[in-house]
Amino acid sequence: MLNIEEVKEILKWFQKNKRILPWRFTNNPYDVWLSEIMLQQTRVEAVILKFQQFKKALPTIADLANVEDDKLMKLWEGLGYYSRARNLKKAAHTIISQYQGKIPDQVAQLKTLAGIGPYTAGAIAAIAYGIPTSAVDGNVLRVFARRFAIEDDIRNEQTKIKIEQIIEQFYQANKLSKFEVQSLTQAFMEIGALVCVPNGTPKCDMCPLQNTCLAHQNHLTDKIPYRSPLKKRKIIYRTLLIIKDSEQFILHKRDENGLLANLFEFIGVDAHLDKTQAVQYVENLGFQALKIKQLPNAKHIFTHLEWHMIAYEIQIANIQQVTLPNCILIPYDELKNYAIPSAFAKYTNYYKQ
Repeated sequence: MLNIEEVKEILKWFQKNKRILPWRFTNNPYDVWLSEIMLQQTRVEAVILKFQQFKKALPTIADLANVEDDKLMKLWEGLGYYSRARNLKKAAHTIISQYQGKIPDQVAQLKTLAGIGPYTAGAIAAIAYGIPTSAVDGNVLRVFARRFAIEDDIRNEQTKIKIEQIIEQFYQANKLSKFEVQSLTQAFMEIGALVCVPNGTPKCDMCPLQNTCLAHQNHLTDKIPYRSPLKKRKIIYRTLLIIKDSEQFILHKRDENGLLANLFEFIGVDAHLDKTQAVQYVENLGFQALKIKQLPNAKHIFTHLEWHMIAYEIQIANIQQVTLPNCILIPYDELKNYAIPSAFAKYTNYYKQ
């Protein structure tokens, strides 16, 4: 089990080394919740500006609950995993209707909210309210696996449970103040981010746990933590058809379920088409292709699959309206106003220049 002396060292290290982040120690549970959702699968550096922009546009939970979906998606643009934003809004509705607009402080209640799993519930309870409970993310898994020389696969749920139990046992044996719980929870994460780093050699000489870390003492930091390899991602070959007249693009809105749900994209086909096939496809949609130009290829990696994309800019005769299902016409200068996923950034940036 952790001992109180090393915890004191951790807290001392945190006060000296913690990063200044816009959601840290604001005494606003909304900030903790929003930042934790944004930080899932996303680097801190990418989140800071998006967090500030989001809070400026939607400063309260009520604002979040009432925001239009397209505006919400635009605010989330660039962070990926857009279901997180949809779940934020859904949870905000629940907080307004069931909890009088106040984010609950109990882990069990937090886990009933859309998009909040065991880790996020623990993080909100501990960081926002100082509730002594575990919050074990990838950084904390790595720190504790090394501290206790746990050689089990950290992808295994039982490994996570083991580490949660270590933290819970410490809290049961030691009474900490609310501020100490808030700081300690963030300190575990901060050590994993800055010292016991996810990629590369850990900076053990800077670590407040160097005198008690079993992996460090036994020269096992290159073997612990053990993480089993992920399954190979599925590759999908796609062709994007950037159909435009002299003033407007055609954009397609994706289905309300599935990958990148409800977001805008250029019309796409799940196959690599040559120029002749691309022209034929566009003409089958009812347009006359006047000119075609191939654009640079692009690749986008999701968690379980990859898109390998080719793209054609296809000039068509001027049109007044589009009758294709879920498609709209937008002027060139309005492209930046639509929530188009970062998967297509190579092409949206091409036209924003």
